Parts: sequence; C-alpha cells; structure tokens
Amino acid sequence: MSAPAHPGATTRGVVYRDLLEQFRSAEILSAELDARLLMAAATQVDEVALIADPDQLVEVRHLDVLRGYVRRRLSGEPVSRILGHREFWGLPFSLNRATLDPRADSETLVEAVLAHVTGRNASLQILDLGTGTGCLLLALLSELPNAHGRGIDCSADAVEAAAGNALRLGLADRATFSVGDWGDGLEGPFDLLVSNPPYIPSADIAGLSKEVRAHDPMAALDGGDDGLTAYRHIARDTQRLLGPDGAAYWELGIGQSEDVSGIASDAGLEVCGLHADLGGVPRVLGVKRRI
Repeated sequence: MSAPAHPGATTRGVVYRDLLEQFRSAEILSAELDARLLMAAATQVDEVALIADPDQLVEVRHLDVLRGYVRRRLSGEPVSRILGHREFWGLPFSLNRATLDPRADSETLVEAVLAHVTGRNASLQILDLGTGTGCLLLALLSELPNAHGRGIDCSADAVEAAAGNALRLGLADRATFSVGDWGDGLEGPFDLLVSNPPYIPSADIAGLSKEVRAHDPMAALDGGDDGLTAYRHIARDTQRLLGPDGAAYWELGIGQSEDVSGIASDAGLEVCGLHADLGGVPRVLGVKRRI
C-alpha cells in the first residue's frame, strides 16, 4: 500500500478503501474479506471495530506491519499463511510449511462422520491418516467428548503443528500424534478412520493456483501419476485396521469417486456412502469392511 501523505493521520476507512482498490486491481476474488482480516491483524483490533469506527486513526507502526502483509498477499501468498492460522469447524488451527491449509470442503468429512455416529457420547477410537494440522481429528474430538484419536503424518513438522493445535484447543489429553507412513506399523481396531490424502495427479500440479502450488506442501498435494497412489495404501490399511463395525471416510478429488470406490472394493471394503460438498461435488467416500 502507498505511504500516507501525513503518517499517523490515516484513518481506518481510508486504509481499507486503499486495500480494496489494490486487491481488486490484482483480481483477488476475496478482496473484501482479505482486506478486513489483514487490517484486523495489523491493527490488533477485531473486524467489528474496524467497521464500526472508520474514522479512527491508524498508527504508523501498524501501517508498517500492514504494508508487509499487503506485499505478501499481492505476491500470491494466502492470508492464512501470512497470519499463520486458519479457522476450521469454528476452531483456530495454526499452520506451518509442512501442513496443508485446511479448507471448508473438508468440513464435509466431519459432517459425514458425525451423521454416521449414533451416540455422541460413545467411547470411540479414531485414526487420522495424513493428519496435517490435525483439523479433521481435532474437529471430531471437539464434538465427541469421550472419543480418543491418533493422527499420523509423514512429516515431523506437521506432527508438531498438530500436537500444538491439540494443546491450544484443550484436546491434548485425548489426541496423540506421531510420524509414520500411513498405517504402517499400527495395530487396530479403530472405530473410525479418516483421511484427506494427496489426490492431485502429478501432471496437474502446475495448473493449480499460485496460492496452492507455491504455498501448500507438495507432499500433501501430489497424488502420483493418476492421483490415486495414496488411496491404494490407505485402502489396505483401512481393511486391516478398521473394527468390524467401524467406518472410514476419505476425502476425494473432483471426479475420483468411481475410481476410489473400485480401489476400496479391491481391498475388501464396501462403499457405504458418498457425500457431496456445498458445491454439489462428491467430496467424501464412506467405506466399511465387507461382511
């Protein structure tokens, strides 16, 4: 953002309008939201206060912070990466370079699991393969007070982020996280198994938005030549680790439901549900052990 003519005399309203102009000129679709979030963080006030008092002056030190945020946003860095956190299922999750940025589409998986669970107070064991920030597991534990869970990720940095999120959310006594290669070396049974694996075909990575390809970890995106490599491993693990009455829920990429259903069937699993996201895209596949 440009420097004010009279530093220290720039109001919130003026700064906000300047941000909107810059973000819209850069064709940032979420210009209004991004401007509010970055301004709120830089000025250390909430979004309501920004809107309620547009004539309040913005301190020079806050403008300096905001300029740095704006440069990063205009370069293509997502707001969640700039601020280091993202809200998911109404809960705050800290990110690092080894974690996928949680997205609203993944809340479809949480909804599917909760719709399956017949008693919210049941004592359940949950396994989250490729846990990242821990958002899936921790969102479920926040809704299931007697459940316990384990999150596995191939990255030690991701495991550290997930454990930190569990601690901040007051769920560390019911969640454990460890480094691993999907379900290798684990013993069941688990009542629920969830996973949001990498599912982008390798050749499609270059066509992703800069916000994704340059800032999400490649290990959390690249699903191999056909985008299905992780599902083959997860399906075998699910068949072995899932209890007889358990269910597993896997997030899907666009157009993958038929192929992933075939992988599940080949592993001895039975499809028990297909759940669409808010855009109507089949986003989550539910499976169980074949009787």
